[in-house]
Amino acid sequence: MLHLGYFCSHFSQMERLLTSVPFLEAVRVKDILDSPLRPKLLEMGVVNGQQLRVLFKAPFGDPIAVEVGDYILSLRLDEARLIEVQ
Repeated sequence: MLHLGYFCSHFSQMERLLTSVPFLEAVRVKDILDSPLRPKLLEMGVVNGQQLRVLFKAPFGDPIAVEVGDYILSLRLDEARLIEVQ
């Protein structure tokens, strides 16, 4: 049987990805997971500490529109899953 303390400490170590962020919640980039797309995301301004907000989702959920600084970036869900936030 798992104890609540174990669950809470384990849960706090889990990563939170951009795909799980509710609309308009401000988050900051914690890390970008290792991928061939990582350099492109960095070039587009998705860097550690950058504030992001999910503004819109397409009717079937893909792509999403993300505010990055003073511009809006369209990301496919497979790209957004690479971005760890806090």
